[in-house]
Amino acid sequence: MIYKEKFRTSLKDIGKDNYIKNRAILEIFENIGAYHSDMVGYGANDIKNTKSSWILMDWKLKVIKRPKYGDILTVNTWCKSGNRLYTYRDYEIYNELGELCVIGTSKWVLMDVEKGKLARIGEDIMEKYTLEEKNVFNEKELDKLIPPTKYIYSIEYKVSRKDIDINNHMHNLYYLDLAYEALPDNVYEERPFDNVRISYKKEIKYGDVVKCNYTFEENKHIVVITNKENNIIHAIIELKK
Repeated sequence: MIYKEKFRTSLKDIGKDNYIKNRAILEIFENIGAYHSDMVGYGANDIKNTKSSWILMDWKLKVIKRPKYGDILTVNTWCKSGNRLYTYRDYEIYNELGELCVIGTSKWVLMDVEKGKLARIGEDIMEKYTLEEKNVFNEKELDKLIPPTKYIYSIEYKVSRKDIDINNHMHNLYYLDLAYEALPDNVYEERPFDNVRISYKKEIKYGDVVKCNYTFEENKHIVVITNKENNIIHAIIELKK
């Protein structure tokens, strides 16, 4: 099943030259995926009954024609097959002329909120979503990202209360915010980046102090977020024009 919603870009969504920010695009993707889950009985309001919560593992985003302030967008999303431990969700954004503006894909796992462990995704759950075979990317989806061995420099950040989501982890969109803070000034001014990849490795919790390590390799700006105390990798973010 392809689930559809309309969104209008607002002031908080726009950045340079009134174009929609990547963070706003991911927020739209997150919201429409949540609305789809609400409809089938696996949304935020259903956690008390299902004892399960969807956890994001990966984003991949490509902007083809960047929407601007005030645009009314038609957004499509659908679930695809994965396995008993994870599943995929794809996205499309169209403008009022019917032009395809943005494509994206994501990878999700199901968390047992009582045990704090991954739950198996049964066929009964997937049947509720009515899986589609359509793919927005032709290449192999969400290849494993390998962290660089050297970095140009790093910044530190202490996680505050405002960063925490309903799962008591730092909200997934804030990882992109941290990556942008780690960019050199001249790189930051190159935004918006039309290709974004975020791979989440380990949750960040309230009070954690993280390091955002920046480098530039293979025509990509790469930020690796690590824990200051033990150097465990929390996420890898890649940005490219």
